Amino acid sequence: MVEIAVLLKQVPDTTARITVAGDRVDENAITSWVTSPYDEYALEAALQHKEAAGGSITAITLGPARADKVLKDAAALGVEQLVRVWQDGWESLDSIQVQAALAVAVQASGAEYVYCGKQAADTNQGSTGPGVAEIIGAPCIVEITDFDVSGPSFTRSSATGSEKVTVAAPAVLTFSKMTIELRRPNVRGIMMAKRAQIEVVGGEIGTTNVSVVRHASPAQKPPGKTFEGADSVPEVVGLLRDEAKVI
Repeated sequence: MVEIAVLLKQVPDTTARITVAGDRVDENAITSWVTSPYDEYALEAALQHKEAAGGSITAITLGPARADKVLKDAAALGVEQLVRVWQDGWESLDSIQVQAALAVAVQASGAEYVYCGKQAADTNQGSTGPGVAEIIGAPCIVEITDFDVSGPSFTRSSATGSEKVTVAAPAVLTFSKMTIELRRPNVRGIMMAKRAQIEVVGGEIGTTNVSVVRHASPAQKPPGKTFEGADSVPEVVGLLRDEAKVI
């Protein structure tokens, strides 16, 4: 039997339009939110680990009420315990505060293994897994690309290719994109998830050491240029070399 916690983050859909208002990203204007893609691989790995060894999974997310959806989606796939970490006034946490809050929930869950994506699709920081591992005093294996739950052993990317690592619990594992197929919920799972209970908890996060000055949209790209005829080849080559710097 194995106890697993899987950390899930709700992020804007990659097709969602991001706008800035008052020097901050306007989250209220984002119409589509999803589970961060790497976290989906972590969840699939956790489900396979539980199926092989028995036990239970606790899905943990940090966010406002809208983040309940990622937990309900996990419940539709068979996750038993759902925890959302949140308190009023937590709208601008830095990464260390996020890790502290998640670590409290992980320890409360009694998990032996903590699964999460290697990085979130919105911030791309990649600090959550290692940060939680540091706080709970557990080893951390990052960028896992394959795994064998019977060991369990994990294959991770390295500078020279890949390496297989076996780790004893407790441990934190962060997942990259894998070749496994992600399961999708069936109708029964979706209906059961609607009745699933979500526990909302707070936590100690300390004071922030980060001051965000402003958010800004990317600079507008200059308009494209059109060239016709063979006589324009020298000019095009020159621009590709000196301006675009692609040759």
